[in-house]
Amino acid sequence: MSQPDLYEKELALQADKRKAAVKFIKTVNDLWYEKSIELVIFKNNLIDQNVSEILNLHDYAGKFVGKSISVFDTSELAEAILRLDLPPAKIDIGKLSYEFHAEDYNGETTDFVSNKLKSAQNMEPIHPQDVVLYGFGRIGRLLARELMAKTGKGAQMRLRAIVTRGEVNATVLEKRASLLKTDSVHGLFNGTVDIDVANKCLIINGTSVHMISANQPEDIDYTQFGISEALIIDNTGAFRDQEALARHLKAKGAKRVLLTAPGKGVPNIVHGVNQTDVNPDKDFIYSAASCTTNAITPVLKAIEESFGVKDGHLETIHAYTNDQNLVDNMHKKYRRGRAAALNMVITETGAGQAVSKALPALEGKLTSNAIRVPVPNGSLAILKLNLEKSTSAEAINACLKKYALEGNLVEQIKYSIDNELVSSDIIGSSAPSIFDSNATQVHSNGTSAVLYVWYDNEYGYSHQVIRLAKYVSKVRRFTYY
Repeated sequence: MSQPDLYEKELALQADKRKAAVKFIKTVNDLWYEKSIELVIFKNNLIDQNVSEILNLHDYAGKFVGKSISVFDTSELAEAILRLDLPPAKIDIGKLSYEFHAEDYNGETTDFVSNKLKSAQNMEPIHPQDVVLYGFGRIGRLLARELMAKTGKGAQMRLRAIVTRGEVNATVLEKRASLLKTDSVHGLFNGTVDIDVANKCLIINGTSVHMISANQPEDIDYTQFGISEALIIDNTGAFRDQEALARHLKAKGAKRVLLTAPGKGVPNIVHGVNQTDVNPDKDFIYSAASCTTNAITPVLKAIEESFGVKDGHLETIHAYTNDQNLVDNMHKKYRRGRAAALNMVITETGAGQAVSKALPALEGKLTSNAIRVPVPNGSLAILKLNLEKSTSAEAINACLKKYALEGNLVEQIKYSIDNELVSSDIIGSSAPSIFDSNATQVHSNGTSAVLYVWYDNEYGYSHQVIRLAKYVSKVRRFTYY
């Protein structure tokens, strides 16, 4: 074939792919907005993506599994899902496509999909959950963005109110709306944000969210805003123990409390690892632990189960946070008083000890420290581990890839094959752990390993909070990974 003919053929194929992607996007949106069925492709979000992003995600999926994942196939499979009568669900279309070809299925696509998803009929109906954000800082605003972007038909989590201190007036509403709309790290909110001064509301994607002013959590009557049996997600960090968090439950209309920080005397949960340790019918106060704990615990669980961990050390290279000073000034912690954007700052982290709350087998086995560095977001955990079983870098990578593809940690571990991964690349990842396979090192003795785990300490953690929120509220969809 001549070069001009080859070029014309490539142009035609690219046009066909883009048309198929347009069709695929329509089906993805029809499933989400009509049936509350969310499609992902190897954990990557497909809702509100454009044509180029859809094609890039298919390219990544193919490289990840070592087999072509075609938009023509995923479009056909998505249409088959649309034809079925399914309950609210989250389905990995990449996994379905891979299995469709791996099993060399020759029958009707609808029959294949129906057989794969037949257990969906056993799911219990979902009752929507009212959510209140108590505090509206970095994590609170990201939670608001994600909750509102994924409201759909309102069959799952419903953000009803946001609680802050101080007067709620026009100026305050404008400032709150602006901070939600624009973000120096995560960019513009992919939606609309307006204000209703008369009713003291933010109007997010056309839906009213009440802005409530309160100095004490027990003083609030949520029922006057039509809110009942609410899950209160506390983002303030002001209430950390059982007694303090229980004050939320004294508010009329509140039922559960979820803390977005390590808690004392309450269950510290890393979703995917130990969420089954709590009984939502009996336990009503929970902690989502820390961003670092959520990053390292899924990887440590995989390593502990596969090779055994004798002991080790965690060093987290962490983005600077709001508790540091912008310029040198007084601070209760000596080094954190130095200018955050100009220095690497050694400080402590409790993540090494906190892991054992989710993985008791690692009790007393890990030391830990942290270095805050001059980036606003995007962190890296370095795990230096001494293992029970002799292994190799290839075996460790194969283990983590398996956990990222199947089992209970597929939402938690993203397996990176990128040769040039840097901190800005992982911003916006919904997985709390991004395992850098190209950085794995194992000593010649076979039992000393160094693993590198990236994490978006804001966005990835926020997704873990939402996963846990759904679990404790029993808003549990059928999932197919």
